[in-house]
Amino acid sequence: FIGNSTYLDDHGPPPQKVLPFPSQVVYNRVGKCGSRTVVLLLRILSEKHGFNLVTSDIHNKTRLTKNEQMELIKNISTAEQPYLFTRHVHFLNFSRFGGDQPVYINIIRDPVNRFLSNYFFRRFGDWRGEQNHMIRTPSMRQEERYLDINVCILENYPECSNPRLFYIIPYFCGQHPRCREPGEWALERAKLNVNENFLLVGILEELEDVLLLLERFLPHYFKDVLSIYKNPEHRKLGNLTVTVKKTVPSPEAIQILYQRMRYEYEFYYYVKEQFHLLKRKFGLKSHIRKPRPRPEFFIPSPLETEEPIDDEEEDDEKWLEDIYKR
Repeated sequence: FIGNSTYLDDHGPPPQKVLPFPSQVVYNRVGKCGSRTVVLLLRILSEKHGFNLVTSDIHNKTRLTKNEQMELIKNISTAEQPYLFTRHVHFLNFSRFGGDQPVYINIIRDPVNRFLSNYFFRRFGDWRGEQNHMIRTPSMRQEERYLDINVCILENYPECSNPRLFYIIPYFCGQHPRCREPGEWALERAKLNVNENFLLVGILEELEDVLLLLERFLPHYFKDVLSIYKNPEHRKLGNLTVTVKKTVPSPEAIQILYQRMRYEYEFYYYVKEQFHLLKRKFGLKSHIRKPRPRPEFFIPSPLETEEPIDDEEEDDEKWLEDIYKR
């Protein structure tokens, strides 16, 4: 029984901290897909559950040079575990640089809705105060700020055409230059990474189910997340960050957007299908009306997604002091 005496003896070495699995999680959040909501929740959860929430001060640099990748991976890998690292950054391959590959999580959203949310948010901010957008985009000229969304799309302004519209896939494809080129190569590589490196990629339109599954898969990070999310105080805060002055483009303009974003939609539908399979596997019913036809054949009603707290600027602190391999 000598082996056990150290645990009984006050002067013996303390027992080693047993880390939960996985103890390294990366949330490389896609912009304007509700990640501000999730980061706010994570701040509460990290205090409640005692994990290390590692955030970044860099918000507009998603593509990195090889040296920047190595540096970031080194910094993340040396964080105290269990950690959850979050930043707007395209997928990083840790094993390529000799690091342990963490578990990835993410959330995406209907691509046209995501684009429109970003378009109007950059111009007019949200209900927290319209002066925010002046700080965010101070160099934007008045004629650009008030540019009609239909004119932007129909007259092929850079902001409303490729490659700017190829936005979601690179977050999953990675840092390879071809990941930024709209096409099959980037799409297939993004799908492969979803299958091999992401524990969960959820759909913003079904955020409560995303949170339920995160709680199921990563309880040491997300236990009680749904009850915190549904707390009236949290919901009230969310209402302040709804983007203002949104307008719906014409059916013709939306059809053009769909054509330009066809790879984004192929990816979105793939992720959605995987997400629904996962929900069924764990007994969650999808409250979905009959499935929608593919984008080429219908005019949707954009902006029907509830706007959760969203990202862009990072002032969260001011607002509030085999499962693992599918």
